[in-house]
Amino acid sequence: MSKPRVVISSRAFPETLEMFPENCEIVANQTGDALSPSELAARCADADALMAFMPDTVDAAFLDACPRLKIVGCALKGFDNFDVEACTARNVWVSIVPDLLTDPTAELAIGLTIGIGRNMLQGDRTVRSEFKGWRPILYGAGLAGATVGILGMGAVGQAIARRLRGFDVTILYTDIERLDDTMESALGLNWRPTADLQRSSDFLIVATPLTAQTRHLIDAGFIAALKPGAYLVNPARGSVVDERAVAAALESGPLAGYAADVFEFEDWALADRPRDIPEALLANRAQTFFTPHIGSAVTEVRKAIERDAAENILAALAGNVPHGAINRVNRQPAPA
Repeated sequence: MSKPRVVISSRAFPETLEMFPENCEIVANQTGDALSPSELAARCADADALMAFMPDTVDAAFLDACPRLKIVGCALKGFDNFDVEACTARNVWVSIVPDLLTDPTAELAIGLTIGIGRNMLQGDRTVRSEFKGWRPILYGAGLAGATVGILGMGAVGQAIARRLRGFDVTILYTDIERLDDTMESALGLNWRPTADLQRSSDFLIVATPLTAQTRHLIDAGFIAALKPGAYLVNPARGSVVDERAVAAALESGPLAGYAADVFEFEDWALADRPRDIPEALLANRAQTFFTPHIGSAVTEVRKAIERDAAENILAALAGNVPHGAINRVNRQPAPA
């Protein structure tokens, strides 16, 4: 009987690799660069398990080329790059890590919000180039006394709200499902229709997943309805925002600034996605603050995420139900 073959598509911590017993064959991409779709398919052609990361896409064609696959163990929370129905139809588990990314993403959202409002990146550039001591420059917008709108109130939205409470802000939110009164009170939240968030928010933070309904939710029309001088912050998914519309609104108003950790070109499962960040957005250094998708890039958190994904894979290889499974397949459980 051959060893189970486990493909790990992106660089993993040594502790993750050590979790797999000697009777597993590990094929790990430790280069730091993402594998192309063809490279990933080639490595998985005879694989029993795949530990997948943000740049990967799994669809029906991929699965048909990888007939031995038992599980796609995602080291992430969002799974729109993975065709769960196609996996289920082929008895392939899909597991995710639902909780570990929430707090670090919320922390980064607060950092982006303060950073764009207070011109922190511009300030850093100034110190490194022309700083001669205090001058009346780079006046921005603080959080104290501001109204912050949160678009989406799932786990990440709630974690952002908890962190905002110490900043003396008014927190508005909207979501398809309103929280109960107890939760709203505990988080200091005020539910409003989307139009009210647009009119009232000094800072609007995106905390919604990417779905067919939310793609380009924030388009030119949405932005035009924002409070003049508002700041938009996106730590969620790139394609929820129309980046070209943002670039135009920064140039002509009403947006004062745009901060983001995520970008449209990263949503690889969308065939018509852009292939890069709009040049007009990158060129606008005065009104933008960007980070390279580091929402969960906290060392101990990333180790825990990989550990969780590995545990899901090991469970599936043993014939058991992975604890992070988001589908159900007809594989037989391991004998007691």
